[in-house]
Amino acid sequence: MSNKQRTIGKEVTLSGVGLHTGENVTMKLVPAPENHGYAFKRTDLEGEPIIEADAAYVVNTQRGTNLEKRGVKIQTSEHVLAALVGLEIDNVLIELNAPEPPIMDGSSKFFVEALEEAGIVEQEAEREIYVVKEVISYKDEATGSEITVIPSDDYQITTMVDFGTKVLGTQNATLDKLSDFKAEISEARTFSFLHELEMLLEHGLIKGGDLNNAIVYVDKEISDETMKKLEKAFNKKKLSIKPNGILDNLTLHHPNEAARHKLLDVIGDVALAGTRIRGKIIANKPGHFVNTQFAKKLSKIIKLEKRNKVPQYDLNQPPLMDIHQIMEVLPHRPPFLLIDRILELSDTHVVGMKNVTMNENFFVGHFPGAPVMPGVLQVEAMAQTGGILVLSTVPDPENYLTFFMKMDNVKFKQKVLPGDTLTFHCSLITPIRRGICHMQAYAYANNKLVCEAELMAQIAKKK
Repeated sequence: MSNKQRTIGKEVTLSGVGLHTGENVTMKLVPAPENHGYAFKRTDLEGEPIIEADAAYVVNTQRGTNLEKRGVKIQTSEHVLAALVGLEIDNVLIELNAPEPPIMDGSSKFFVEALEEAGIVEQEAEREIYVVKEVISYKDEATGSEITVIPSDDYQITTMVDFGTKVLGTQNATLDKLSDFKAEISEARTFSFLHELEMLLEHGLIKGGDLNNAIVYVDKEISDETMKKLEKAFNKKKLSIKPNGILDNLTLHHPNEAARHKLLDVIGDVALAGTRIRGKIIANKPGHFVNTQFAKKLSKIIKLEKRNKVPQYDLNQPPLMDIHQIMEVLPHRPPFLLIDRILELSDTHVVGMKNVTMNENFFVGHFPGAPVMPGVLQVEAMAQTGGILVLSTVPDPENYLTFFMKMDNVKFKQKVLPGDTLTFHCSLITPIRRGICHMQAYAYANNKLVCEAELMAQIAKKK
């Protein structure tokens, strides 16, 4: 399978009720552009706010994984996210007219079917994968729950659950490859214990249940009064307990369906780390709290590694373009030409270099006693490097000028001083269209990231 990002071919709609809110809800799964990831859109609220599926927005894991951004909430996000990861879809917008996706049958099965009906479409951009190189783990000391990820050639997950009840002892489930998700995991339904249900009924917390969407394990004696309450809550004339200790509303799909559903939850919750993973997750007594804490930890590590990942270039090799060849392409001239060499150039990226010397003209006035290269000139140098990339798409670059359109998320990390060698790495965020180049740019010196920015520039023919 290729490593290109994927979205869906068309919009697809599902309707149902939210498990905890009991509200009717319509959910629309909408194709999304490259590098979009997963996000929820509340179409019932003013301004149709969007909440990205990001571990940073997890506020509560009481009954499912709940996200909140600027007061806007999404409840029980995990089952639909698990379906997206399980089908290896990278970019989808999930539109909801209520705070919670429909519970359907308490599994991911209906979401998987809807996504397959929409069709899966390959996109241009490469998928980003975090390759696990060392053991990362998170443990909740209070419960003993622990999640660990270790190096592996595939994304694999094993869950081990121990509920400390006779009716549901110790269970394990394993997913060796994501392509087995649909057949082995997607139809595993959510479950509850009778003692939890009684508490939820008392607090009015299960309004969407009709017991077609949850397996109920009876872990204690059940009184006639409680049975009547359950029959009323779940719209059943008569309920009884099967010999295997579950209410007779449902038949298990698998003997270890509870462990499989916990595995499904792990996939959906770890999706909040925001990056695909190549590694094996071992989850002992997982739950939404430990899953999302692990996702937060993973997300931080991934961001840190990305930031500190300094590409290495052999500066002794002859450059792809020297200063004279650069001047044949770029319209800039000294003292405002801020790159000396081009080291790499492809359809989607470019690497440039500048030797910062004491006799740069800007050092004359920029703190003569303590010379520092101005940040704006670092950004300009990155843009000039990107200019080489965009001008390489036309046959006569000397007849074009490049103009800045915008810059976003500009960050300066380290000072750039005389004697430093700067390398610039610019890669396309979206394909070049109509001479517009949208790229992610990084500048490095002394084995450190010194500056980063999202830049957009356009080329225009000289008048």
